[in-house]
Amino acid sequence: MVDVGFSKQLTRGCASLMWATLTISYQSLTYAQVPGFQPNAPLAQPNASPVPAGAAYTLGGGDRLRIDIFEVPQFSGEYTVLADGTIYLPLIGTIPVEGRTVEQAANIISSKYFRFLKRPIITMSVLSPRPANIRVGGEVNRPGGFTIPLTAGVGTLPGLQYPSVTQAIELAEGVTLAADLRRVQVRRKTASGKDQVITLNLWELAQTGDRRQDLNLRDGDSIYVPTATTVNLAETRQLATTRFAPPLEKPRTVAVVGEVNRPGSYVVIGGKTTLEQRTLGIPSVTRAIDLAGGIKPLADVRRVQLRRLTKSGTEQLIDINLWQLLQTGDVTQDAILQDGDTIVVPTATVVNPAEVTELATTSFSPSIIKVSVVGEVKKPGVVEVAPNTTLNQALLTAGGFNDARADRKAVDLIRLNPDGTVSKSKVKIDLAQGINEQNNPLLRENDIIVVSRSGSAKTGDSVRTFLEPIEKVFTFFNIFSLFGILDRQ
Repeated sequence: MVDVGFSKQLTRGCASLMWATLTISYQSLTYAQVPGFQPNAPLAQPNASPVPAGAAYTLGGGDRLRIDIFEVPQFSGEYTVLADGTIYLPLIGTIPVEGRTVEQAANIISSKYFRFLKRPIITMSVLSPRPANIRVGGEVNRPGGFTIPLTAGVGTLPGLQYPSVTQAIELAEGVTLAADLRRVQVRRKTASGKDQVITLNLWELAQTGDRRQDLNLRDGDSIYVPTATTVNLAETRQLATTRFAPPLEKPRTVAVVGEVNRPGSYVVIGGKTTLEQRTLGIPSVTRAIDLAGGIKPLADVRRVQLRRLTKSGTEQLIDINLWQLLQTGDVTQDAILQDGDTIVVPTATVVNPAEVTELATTSFSPSIIKVSVVGEVKKPGVVEVAPNTTLNQALLTAGGFNDARADRKAVDLIRLNPDGTVSKSKVKIDLAQGINEQNNPLLRENDIIVVSRSGSAKTGDSVRTFLEPIEKVFTFFNIFSLFGILDRQ
């Protein structure tokens, strides 16, 4: 049984059957404003321009629609696309609309109502589009799935604002410093059910501002950021300052091992290592070495190595030449760190005295070291000296040898080794020698220099030790003599 309004619709129109007339409207977006891709577009190749935006919005579970059937208000109303991608309409039942544009869905509905209506006129609009569910993987700091709501735009043509690739990467807390921005991939399901892969060059976006590379995303898109096969320190430094990289003030935990005074794990934050000034600068290799107490005298700053674990499970080995930083001002050698990095400072095989002096004045050397000078010196005790100070310089800082008592030929050097053992070596003194391990070695933190007595001082001290009891006896008798006690006896 059909009501009066429905009967009017059945009897109205021409005698011959006519195809449905379709009217499509949007409350918050227009067809030309919806970003996307043509369903049958070919796969994009690396470094090719991405498929241009402008294709129609495709429907999916969660979309809220308004469907009006001309002069049949009892069948008109608001409908929500179910999770299985269908809507249920009076008379015609379940209609699959997922993956179809509004135009395609309206055509299907019109054709289904054609069995009951002579000239069905369908008006469909999207009242509330579903949020975009995006997956981000690869070289990002927090891979996973993200739900991004679509927001209304501004101006005379408000439309909808769709999330972009860089916005999704920001939600994943930015790319890692091991990322290859030139080959970022977006994988998208087409209407035919096949995957479409679009390759984007975000490095070109960062360099030239090419907005076409920052693709607008659709619900269900997946983003993959691959691992770079080679490392360019200059590009890595630029990458760290982009919007889609983690902020420089974000703390990152790194390990520093090798020829540093306090090897171990440290939290590096952009800025100086003093607590009140940690919001300035960048978290770099030299800042981490500074936190580790600075380099030791035998550090080889030309062969510092940065080890970086990638999301793919491989390890990037990055060579750092801090001597080049000091000589030419090449700041790219002071690489920016990321969470989980390990810095290895190797031991030098050859020590250049001129370089040692220059390294002692750098920001990644300790400001002072403490050594002990004991025995026959004029000012025995703990002395504070500059890093890379030699044994001869430490003796002079302690006031020099104690005249007539010190053994000027050799001293003992006691050193605490990294493995916990203690070593003792005899060092022959030659004040005319430059830096060398035999006569004038470089000192390390907590070294102890022992200046022994000379032969004559030892003999004199032995005689004095022998005579000291006798002297006390004679002193005892002298006291009795003083008071005339012995004389009265």
